[in-house]
Amino acid sequence: MFDKVLIANRGEIAVRIIRACRELGIKTVAVFSEPDREALHTQLADEAVCIGSAKVTDSYLNMQNIISAAVEMKVQAIHPGFGLLSENSTFATMCEECNIKFIGPKASVIDALGNKSNARAMMIEAKVPVIPGSDGIVANVEEAYKVADRLGYPVVVKASAGGGGKGIRIVRKKEDLEEAFKSAQSETLAAFGDDTMYMEKLIEHARHVEVQVLGDSFGNVIHLGERDCSLQRKNQKVLEESPCVALSEETRQKMCESAVRAAKAAGYESAGTIEFLYDDKTQNYYFMEMNTRIQVEHPVTEMVTGVDIVKEQIKIADGRKLSYSQDDIKLTGHAIECRINAENPDKNFAPCPGLIDYLMLPAGGLGLRVDTAVYEGYEIPPYYDSMIAKVIVHGATREEAISKMKRALYEFIISGIDTNIEFQNRILNNENYLKDQFDTSFLSEML
Repeated sequence: MFDKVLIANRGEIAVRIIRACRELGIKTVAVFSEPDREALHTQLADEAVCIGSAKVTDSYLNMQNIISAAVEMKVQAIHPGFGLLSENSTFATMCEECNIKFIGPKASVIDALGNKSNARAMMIEAKVPVIPGSDGIVANVEEAYKVADRLGYPVVVKASAGGGGKGIRIVRKKEDLEEAFKSAQSETLAAFGDDTMYMEKLIEHARHVEVQVLGDSFGNVIHLGERDCSLQRKNQKVLEESPCVALSEETRQKMCESAVRAAKAAGYESAGTIEFLYDDKTQNYYFMEMNTRIQVEHPVTEMVTGVDIVKEQIKIADGRKLSYSQDDIKLTGHAIECRINAENPDKNFAPCPGLIDYLMLPAGGLGLRVDTAVYEGYEIPPYYDSMIAKVIVHGATREEAISKMKRALYEFIISGIDTNIEFQNRILNNENYLKDQFDTSFLSEML
């Protein structure tokens, strides 16, 4: 097993990885920016290294500084967490060149799956259902018109290198296509340095369902069931649950088998997620993309399977076989995760950094977990993502899980900043949510 691992991230995911490493007997190195000097991950790690100023490009995205810290601290591996450099093939290659194990898939696999149009072609080859769309990239507006006419409106313009909801535009009529195509191009060029686009038919009133997979270097791939991530605001997930109760057992099995087939086709190693759109009316599902990293919502899968996904990532990177076979995986009960953000829903979800002057986290009882990196007296910096905690619950049924989450949010007391806790309560008390009658448009309609 590795002696020492560097965590190239911050916030709750850095804390989550440090805890997994400690339980495995692995020493950890935290990296931090100047404003994060007193952050929890720097205090929990065995060692901590400052890698730059507040700006992410100077610190958490500064590959040279991170690699230098890893070499100086004599680590054997780097865990990138999610976001930041987690799906950056250049960083994965740099790790390899410095004889440091990147805890994730190979750089070539990140490249192949990170480009959405290439990944789509790979899935077609692997006989995984895909949304009707363009054959490869769409080079210009003229070509976009031809594709849209063939597919029929509404269509979705998507960035090949997109992620986090960037570079996506829904187009409902022909006269809006040119502006949408160009604005999506500009956005993805600024965010990812790549303006190649592709297009798909818009599947309306669909569910966003994703399947967690694990693959090792011996060709073994298993799935850990699915998560329903349909509750989103501006393509950002808000609440997730597992399993997706809208799926029949037959559809669930087919979808999970498709996910395993997709991962095997890519030669996938590590934890990854295959994202699908599910059409409740036709019971058809379609591949959207694969995330080549740990997901924010991985705890709901851990709750229903009992598998520690972060530990499995580390063991796989260390060259070990999967700890589980597919027959070992049994989904039990129902889990829900609410993302708690420092933001004000009444002011268009404006970020709300600042000093936490009082904090009481929910606790007590079976099936309750809070993943966070904040503490009383901690000042949330204004430079990074607004998520400050994840509340995860597990119950024997969906109804029990919802009741437990309501209780947990009632006990989550925080002052000094605004949060979206009351907004999450509104969702949990919504009649249509309680009846499991929702899709990806639910929150925009609720708002």
